[in-house]
Amino acid sequence: MPKKVLFDHPIGRLVSFPVELPDGPVDFIRLEMPDWANVVAVTEAGQFVLVKQHRWGTCETTLEIPGGIVDDGEDALTAARRELLEETGYGGGVARPLGTVRPNPALQDNTLHGFLIEGVQKIAEPHLDPAEDIEIVLCSRDELVAHLVASRIDHALAVVSLQRALWVPHHYEPQNNTLGQRAPESEDPRA
Repeated sequence: MPKKVLFDHPIGRLVSFPVELPDGPVDFIRLEMPDWANVVAVTEAGQFVLVKQHRWGTCETTLEIPGGIVDDGEDALTAARRELLEETGYGGGVARPLGTVRPNPALQDNTLHGFLIEGVQKIAEPHLDPAEDIEIVLCSRDELVAHLVASRIDHALAVVSLQRALWVPHHYEPQNNTLGQRAPESEDPRA
C-alpha cells in the first residue's frame, strides 16, 4: 500500500502507511532518515577526541563523539572520517568498525555505523556547518570512563560506540595497550 509523506526535510521525512493487524488496519508513522556514522577517535598520544556542542533537541550542551549523516553515495567509513575532520580537524589513523545499531527501530528506519580510529592527528582546522558550535575536548581513557560513569556523556549512540571500543573484546583488541588491558591468557574465561 502506498505511503503518505506528512513532512519532508533534508534530515529526514515523516511518513504514514497502512498496516494490516489482526484487529484491522492502522496507520503507522515512521521517520525515514539517512544512516549515521560516529567515531571513537584516539590520538597517537592515547587521548580521546570528544566534542562539546549544543543540541537543539534537548536544548543542552552535550559531551559526545564526532559523527553525523552518511551522505547519498557515501560509504559509512568515508562519512565517519569526513565528520571527524569537519568537526575536529583530526584525520588519518587506522580505522576499525565497531558494528551497527538501529537508533530507534520503533519509529526510525536508519542505522548508525560506529568506528574506532586510532592514531589520529590534528591536520586542519574544523570546518563546521552554520548551525554547529563545537569545542574539542581531549581526555585520557580514565577521564573518558569517568565521564561515562557519571553520565556526563549521555548521547545514547555515542555511549554505544564508546562502550564497544572500551569494553567489548571482540570489537576492540588494543594495539600497544592504548585503550585497555587484555587479560593474561590464564585469566581468559574462554581458555
